Amino acid sequence: MKILLGWAINALALLALPYVLSGIHVKSFWAALLFALVLGLLNTLIRPLLFLLTLPITILTLGLFLVVINGLLFWLADAVVPSFQVAGFWWAVAGAIVYSIVSWAIGAVVFGVGKAGRD
Repeated sequence: MKILLGWAINALALLALPYVLSGIHVKSFWAALLFALVLGLLNTLIRPLLFLLTLPITILTLGLFLVVINGLLFWLADAVVPSFQVAGFWWAVAGAIVYSIVSWAIGAVVFGVGKAGRD
């Protein structure tokens, strides 16, 4: 049940993005749900491989290159879901940053700030 609630929270965070960033457009809640699913799958399957391949530059930039990887995966998920549109790569990077902050904030309110690792 907690996974489904987290999925819905991520979709709500995606629905908030067009109000903050003009380069991102979401057609419906269902599009946001599908995008959250695709983004979650990409983060689970492809992100570890990208992290390993770019480990030297990630270390060199003190981890800041992970923001670029997140933007790249966000942009890749945009290519898979046609009803979710991102204007370009830098909009995807900005969208990934804002999405992370908003989904963290909503999750902290719903699940409780200090209860993340206690369940």
